[in-house]
Parts: sequence; structure tokens; C-alpha cells
Amino acid sequence: MPILYSIRIQNPDNCVNSSKQKMMSNQKVIILTKKQIQQKIERMAYQILEDNLDEKEIVLAGIVSRGYTLAQRLKKVLEKISALQVKLIKIELDKDSSHLQASSDIAIENVKNQAVILVDDVLNSGRTLVYGLGVFLNIPLKKLRILVLVDRSHRSFPVSPDFTGLQLATVLKQHVQVVLDQSGEDDAVYLS
Repeated sequence: MPILYSIRIQNPDNCVNSSKQKMMSNQKVIILTKKQIQQKIERMAYQILEDNLDEKEIVLAGIVSRGYTLAQRLKKVLEKISALQVKLIKIELDKDSSHLQASSDIAIENVKNQAVILVDDVLNSGRTLVYGLGVFLNIPLKKLRILVLVDRSHRSFPVSPDFTGLQLATVLKQHVQVVLDQSGEDDAVYLS
């Protein structure tokens, strides 16, 4: 016997019509303020420190552009709270390419046998981070970790962050915008 489901609307006035839905979908909602972003960065810096207690030096590999900005901020906090030497690498990826095309400001071979943390602002499908991981495949590392400010949990690729500022449940149509160091705008994370 088939199972039947029925939906009963208590108050039809609470239903949103399609023009209101379109209007609402164009609005930006602040998810993280400047202060909250800084708190997340500080918390993740302590987590990185705990994960690397035996290390004298670590590498923060930031994916251009906001991932690198985030890595710079993490470096400042880590150097303030610990004696760790922190090396920064800027990773540039062609995110639209069907195969890995990447460049860095420091030769990747210079991080051989070190602890590397790949840093990006938002984890959505995981494609950017998979490309970022690919940069380090041909050299031996002590360990390779992933850090993101916002994890949207819409993975198409098998990648998970080790350090996350905020895990956020969204629908695919929504967009997460991270604003860091843009002239005229305060740091914030928006959902639209």
C-alpha cells in the first residue's frame, strides 16, 4: 500500500510569493563581523599551534587572494602566541582549468619535509582545495593540513578541512562572500 504525504498550510498569509522571494535572495546577510573573523583566526591559530607542538617551523600556503590574506593574518597571530617560525607561500591557481595550473612565489621544493597548512577562505565544492593539494603531491611533507574560514559543506571532491572557522549549512543557490582588506569595506562574511 503506498504511503501518502499531505501538507496543510495553517495560515496562507505566511506564504511568501515569488516576487518577495526574488527580492529576499538579492539581500546580503552578515554571517561574521570583523571582530568575529578575528576571533576565528585567533582560535584557529591556537589549534594550529596545538597540532604542531613539535615543529620549529611551519608553512602557511595561502590561495590567492583571500586565502593568502587569511594566511598573513594567521602568521601574525602565530608569531605573537608562539616561537614558531612561519613561512608564507602565495599559491595562484587557474580555478577554471580542467587540469592543475598553479604557480607560487616560493619554489615548492623549499617546503620539503615540513608541516604545510593550505589556507583558503571558503570551502564549497572542494575543487580549489584539491588543486591546491595537487601543488604539493610531488614532494615529501611531514604533514599537510587544510584550513578554511567558512565550510559550506557542498563537496563534490573528497576534501575536508582540518581547521574551520565556521561551518555553515547553505543551499547551493546561496553565495558566501568573504571581504578581507578591501578598500572602503570592513572585513565581513556575507551570505546572499
